[in-house]
Amino acid sequence: MEWLLAISFGEIFLKGKNRNTFYKTAINNIKRNIKDIGYEDMYVESSKLYIKADRPKFDRLKKEIKKVFGISYIAEVIKTEKDLEVLSKSVIDLVEFYYGDQAKTFKVESKRTDKSFPLISPQLSSKIGGVVLKNKKNLSVDVHKPDFVISIDIKAHAYVYIVREEGLGGLPIGSSGSGLLLLSGGIDSPVAGFLMAKRGMEINALHFHSYPFTSKRAHQKAMDLARLLSAYTGEMTVYSINLAEIYKAISQNCPRRDTTILSRRFMMRIASKLAKDYGYQSLITGESLGQVASQTIESVSVINEATDLPILRPLIAMDKKDIIDISVNIDTYEKAIEPYDDCCSIFAPANPVTKPKLEFIKKSEENLDIEKLEEDAIKSMEIIKIS
Repeated sequence: MEWLLAISFGEIFLKGKNRNTFYKTAINNIKRNIKDIGYEDMYVESSKLYIKADRPKFDRLKKEIKKVFGISYIAEVIKTEKDLEVLSKSVIDLVEFYYGDQAKTFKVESKRTDKSFPLISPQLSSKIGGVVLKNKKNLSVDVHKPDFVISIDIKAHAYVYIVREEGLGGLPIGSSGSGLLLLSGGIDSPVAGFLMAKRGMEINALHFHSYPFTSKRAHQKAMDLARLLSAYTGEMTVYSINLAEIYKAISQNCPRRDTTILSRRFMMRIASKLAKDYGYQSLITGESLGQVASQTIESVSVINEATDLPILRPLIAMDKKDIIDISVNIDTYEKAIEPYDDCCSIFAPANPVTKPKLEFIKKSEENLDIEKLEEDAIKSMEIIKIS
């Protein structure tokens, strides 16, 4: 009996002429994630990826493979001969392995890619079902709501499996362009990066801090979040920029209540410059409509005007609970709630403007040397590689 891991891909099937490119991208991402665990062999057969490895490694391999976007499900399969007697024995062994003498209902689903195999799919399912009923008296057939499904794929070889585990779905990283994520130290922005990566976007990040007004531990927290996120996105570059002088200039020259909107516009302009310099096609934020003062529709509109790049906001219509649920699932939540202030919270006014008008915000900006402030901030930039 030879055990393998079988990986099935999801939306990749819908991508026509780009399908092979997407396959290669997904497989390369899988190889990257499991390189430290190791495996004996890996090959593609009829649109599925098969990995041969020692069974004790299977749980570790599955954990890392599940972090790769573009995967529909993973199954532990038995590879066997395309002989009905051998195939039947493999099925019985598999049922015994998972269920023993527990009373269960089942059905058999067969797919025959190899059309030279003498039995068509319904015939094979019927034959195997009869063998199971004969050998496992505690089992019965239920084609509508079975307790488990015996799946058989007839290809160059025969593959049998029962249990399959859901993958993340989505599209392979790098198949949908690139984005620069504005990464704070909070809950929302890592989730935003995760969701855009799930749609195939290559993610790198920009973190704004205001040391010494915020602590080095707050900055390290953001880097730790980037590292946790990189388990899904792959290697990431984080650009870290100090906004302390910009916040000081705003506080000395502009109405206090405009601080949040003015600082966000600075962030967007700086992010746009970096995106264009380094070849990123979009900006990504963790904004959710109505969550805070800078996330009203009026605020979003004024912030948008500061850049000509698309600003992607995957959380814009999500409830906070749903965002937190994703944060928990991707293991960023516990780090995100550590009590270190970021620059946005440190300099937030007590009564921020919630319905800003662009003409008044631009009037405030006339009191600032915007170009010099931005150039000086970028000169302070630290570039950090996360792998």
